[in-house]
Amino acid sequence: MRRLLLVDDYRMVTEALASRLSTAPDLWVAGCCTTDDPQLPEVVRWLRPDVILIEVEPLGFAVGEVLLRLKAAWPAAHLVVVSGDHDVAHAVEAARAGAAAWVSKEQGADDLETVLRGVCQGHSWFPPEMLGEILRELRDDVRRAREDSDPLDVLSPRERDVLASMAEGKRGRQIAEELLISTDTVRTHTRSIFSKLDVHSRLEAVRVARAAGLRLPERSPVIGSRPTPVPSRPDGR
Repeated sequence: MRRLLLVDDYRMVTEALASRLSTAPDLWVAGCCTTDDPQLPEVVRWLRPDVILIEVEPLGFAVGEVLLRLKAAWPAAHLVVVSGDHDVAHAVEAARAGAAAWVSKEQGADDLETVLRGVCQGHSWFPPEMLGEILRELRDDVRRAREDSDPLDVLSPRERDVLASMAEGKRGRQIAEELLISTDTVRTHTRSIFSKLDVHSRLEAVRVARAAGLRLPERSPVIGSRPTPVPSRPDGR
């Protein structure tokens, strides 16, 4: 039995839809609400629905904000949008906010039931005429996120130290001595660096580090080392 929460600003529409869906043996309308109800997040947390079916046409570009609030209130819920709006930009905002499906009001109740059952099984559905633009926008989001992120963020502080030493041209034993760790630990860190950066050699790892702008650590002078002689002037000063 799938628990449904219907969110629509028109009570007559909500009651008619609830009556239709209640005839399905595996669907149960647990509650109804309006989009402007200030208690909507609390209602979601209290009912814990499997699916939130929401009509978003009056929301415009606020659709993303409202869907995010619903998802935050009960992350396990699947969000299904019902709308007569054909603006692809609104559908993109819904997809970004976590909507699993966008169902046109022009579709029948049987199609809606199919979508409701499908999202509970992990499926998604968006109108074919919208899907291309939605996918392009989501791919652009991923590309921008990759460009803005630091690929070295996946490394631990010690792994960054080892990689910085590699960038200085140092080998395993020297890295171990300077970082006060064993050579086996250096090898372990090196394998982890290769795996996290998806590279296969020191050269590739160093190339990624330099492209990411890795700053080399400042080395303190070794205590007890001999000072560099300063040339004296001919007069002895």
